[in-house]
Amino acid sequence: MGPLAGYKVIEFVGIGPGPFCGMLLSDMGADVLRLDRTRPSGLGFDAPVAYDVTARGRRSVSVDTKDPKGVEVALRLIEGADALIDPFRPGVMERLGIGPDTCFARNPKLIYGRMTGWGQDGPMAPAAGHDINYIALSGALYHFGEEGRGPVPPLNLVGDFGGGGLFLAYGMVCALLEAKESGKGQVVDAAMVEGAATLMTGAYGYRRAGVVRDRRGTNVIDGGAHFYNCYETKDGGHVTVGAIEPKFYSLLLDALGLADADLPDQNDQAHWPAMKARFAEIFKTKTRDEWCAVMEGTDICFAPVLSMGEAPTHPHNVARESFVEIAGFAQPAPGPKFSRTKPATPAAPHEIGADTDAVLAEWGFAGDEVAALKSARVVGWHGD
Repeated sequence: MGPLAGYKVIEFVGIGPGPFCGMLLSDMGADVLRLDRTRPSGLGFDAPVAYDVTARGRRSVSVDTKDPKGVEVALRLIEGADALIDPFRPGVMERLGIGPDTCFARNPKLIYGRMTGWGQDGPMAPAAGHDINYIALSGALYHFGEEGRGPVPPLNLVGDFGGGGLFLAYGMVCALLEAKESGKGQVVDAAMVEGAATLMTGAYGYRRAGVVRDRRGTNVIDGGAHFYNCYETKDGGHVTVGAIEPKFYSLLLDALGLADADLPDQNDQAHWPAMKARFAEIFKTKTRDEWCAVMEGTDICFAPVLSMGEAPTHPHNVARESFVEIAGFAQPAPGPKFSRTKPATPAAPHEIGADTDAVLAEWGFAGDEVAALKSARVVGWHGD
């Protein structure tokens, strides 16, 4: 089920954007095999996978890729795959003996997806980094935060997930489509710094036009405008308004009791701070739910600020089936939605190495061969 049904992907285990890319492909129906380690890494990433939502929907095969026999196991699996996810720093897969050239020799149609922060080359390519560093270099982080204060990291959504895993998944699907015509594989070099910059494409255009300035918290959609902002309510909750268009702004003013007030022009930036203060005072006169009763579902462009605990039960999200329960708790459902090739509900994350025997047998390994590999501790989870 799902639009990617029939595609086979090998995902070398990583953290953050690599597993997210694997989840996205798996959610859409691809058969993604997660190649896990065979023993604890000692790096603090060995917690139970039950709540690692980005690991959902995939089977897990434990292979020691530091052992030449394990490398051969990986290469044999790659021979039968359409694509591969490499989550490591530049050069790691080459040192293991599983670099692109080696893989293309075994599978010329392979799409070799590489997920890094800085990219496969360039002066910063060898250096370590995390989401916050990549979005800083892209020009994105600078614009998150309030006026007169420093930048505020927007979780790790812009680098790891939007500019990372989603960017790589998009590139891999593009390459898979091209490979159907050419019969040739290729490397997809996805860098989080470039993915984050791509997400900022529109903002770069607005900056050139003079609509966005290099002063955080003073622009239309970064918290500078009173009509596009978050406001605290009487009960300590928060609501959002995004009434950019004049007709929507008029509705907002009416709901706030300001329709007949003597107000400055909506886009007169000199008055934005005073208008924000005025709006803030009004929004504190009602609770969040009371404002929802007034504004929700109207063209004011309004929504309450929900926590992760609240979002799955909001009536709109329930009606759209935007969340699904897996392993006993709610999490985002596969998306986007398709009219014909609807993805199945993903399975809960599999324990590390849980599918080693079954997958190897399915992919052409003989029973005695699997037994020998397990005895030599080349495959299978060896937590001791």
